[in-house]
Amino acid sequence: NQQLRTENLVNQYEALKNQLNPHMLFNSLNTLLSLVRENQDKAQDYIQELSRVLRYTLQSNESQCVSLREEMEFVSAYIFLLKMRFENNLQFDIQISNAYEEYLLPPMAVQVLIENAVKHNEISNRNPLTITIRTEQEALLVCNPIQPKRVAPAGPGIGLDNLAKRYRLLWQDEIGITADKGTFCVRLPLHQPESEKAS
Repeated sequence: NQQLRTENLVNQYEALKNQLNPHMLFNSLNTLLSLVRENQDKAQDYIQELSRVLRYTLQSNESQCVSLREEMEFVSAYIFLLKMRFENNLQFDIQISNAYEEYLLPPMAVQVLIENAVKHNEISNRNPLTITIRTEQEALLVCNPIQPKRVAPAGPGIGLDNLAKRYRLLWQDEIGITADKGTFCVRLPLHQPESEKAS
């Protein structure tokens, strides 16, 4: 019974992870298409970073959780892709404490939150967007000002729901979501690696 339950949890988790990859690839290819038309050199740089991003998504498919350091290395490549698209209209304020670098979270968790912020908020010369990513008391906070797009984004909202389910399956833990005073924030618990817990 226990083995069946464990296999069921693993299968559920894999299904959740597999939802994310085609979704991100689709968005990235759309951006690449417009770059190819506008700027060949930029398109080449974009393809190089996109390959780094895709390599991570394939590698992370083999693991249920990754260190914050690994996730943020991947996020830097993903941010590069977004900056190609939005240039100076999209900014990032990242403050990660070294103390939490080896703490664990689900792969692509931060990417999902960045993508969510970009999808739902206006990003323009008139209304630039700054996304803040910082560590705080064994958690990672990803926040952005709420500046809704005039036209609501189409497509299924799989990101946050997917992430919440992955936390429940992995650690029976909850992510925190707040939207007040014009700021949207998601709090991701960071989990100590087993080796550190034991020591």
